[in-house]
Amino acid sequence: MNVPENLLYTKDHEWLRVEENFGYVGVTDFAQGELGDVVFIEIETVGETLKKEEVFGTIEAVKTVSDMFMPVGGEILELNPMLEQSPEVVNKDPYGNGWMVKIKITDPSEVSSLLTAEKYKALL
Repeated sequence: MNVPENLLYTKDHEWLRVEENFGYVGVTDFAQGELGDVVFIEIETVGETLKKEEVFGTIEAVKTVSDMFMPVGGEILELNPMLEQSPEVVNKDPYGNGWMVKIKITDPSEVSSLLTAEKYKALL
């Protein structure tokens, strides 16, 4: 299972890549594997400021539909434009081209509550 060391993780299988006051959010390799083939992603929260653990969208796969949760509080600035035409990129490249949203982190102290790669692996 692929769990990059440079990312932070949630117990709900989202990841966060921090770049200064911004972050990129996606679902983990484990999550996409459990979901199966991703067929649709719905994110209608661009422009909204959400709290940590609030739902920012849903991911639909052949097997099920799942909510996606904010790893930290922030304003959703951008949706990954690739997802509309090619949601399956989440299965192929969950940590790269398969990112979901770019956020402006509202409370940087929340980042410290996320799991390191080592702690996330232990959770699995």
